[in-house]
Amino acid sequence: MDKIEIRNLECYCHHGVLREENVLGQKFLVSAVLYMDTRKAGNEDDLSQSVNYAETAHFINEIMSLREHRLIESVAEHIAREVLLKYPLLKKIDVSIQKPWAPILLPLETVAVTIERQWTRVYAGVGSNQGNRRKYIDDAYAGIRNNRYCKCAYMSNIIDTEPYGYTEQANFLNGVICFETLYSPEELLKFFHRLENEGNRTREIHWGPRTIDLDILFYGDQILQTEDLIIPHKEIPYRKFVLEPLNEIAPYVIHPVLGKTVCDMYRELLESEKKKKKYSG
Repeated sequence: MDKIEIRNLECYCHHGVLREENVLGQKFLVSAVLYMDTRKAGNEDDLSQSVNYAETAHFINEIMSLREHRLIESVAEHIAREVLLKYPLLKKIDVSIQKPWAPILLPLETVAVTIERQWTRVYAGVGSNQGNRRKYIDDAYAGIRNNRYCKCAYMSNIIDTEPYGYTEQANFLNGVICFETLYSPEELLKFFHRLENEGNRTREIHWGPRTIDLDILFYGDQILQTEDLIIPHKEIPYRKFVLEPLNEIAPYVIHPVLGKTVCDMYRELLESEKKKKKYSG
């Protein structure tokens, strides 16, 4: 990916843990690497197809000055987030903040924090089998579209499916939502839980009835396993109600663990179901 670099922008601000740092202020050096496709801007010699580095430098200086932070880690997060939100052509940013006057009572050149943040494409499963099923799904979709840390959202067709696992319940409406997000996987999970709570979701029976259910299926090509979250979702290859809408909008997305495309997994699942019916009949 192409890069535009801003190196060692000098900003005099009031960030720090110590009271003296907040009162007197000190010098910070900010560097940013902006990742985007500059081909069109270069071929057409058109600044509107790129990011104006002078404007971006002034914007970073403004961010540094408007709000005081105790930690430069917090300053770096704020800069990365706001720059990515302001300039839609950007895909990713590296931010480095140096603090050459750090008051540690030892000789040093500088201390620094460097972070990398980016927009990540997510595929999420959505389902409902209680109340006004379509409204619950539409409300969750609207919640994603209206969140400033999510963009470019679109949804598959919604299909009516029989329940999976616990079968003594009503049919579901299911679909898949694709969007890009600045949330980490853990932050996205918390956001989904908030949307489920707003949709009166309860968790009484595993795979049981629910007004709204949101599952992270793919988060970029990331592989993650924690106590609360497994990515990619471990049930993707076995759930027709996931693979059918996923195949509609993302047939060639590759499962980062299995190395198979969505359309391959969907075809294999259909073939497996066909064989089961043949031998059971």
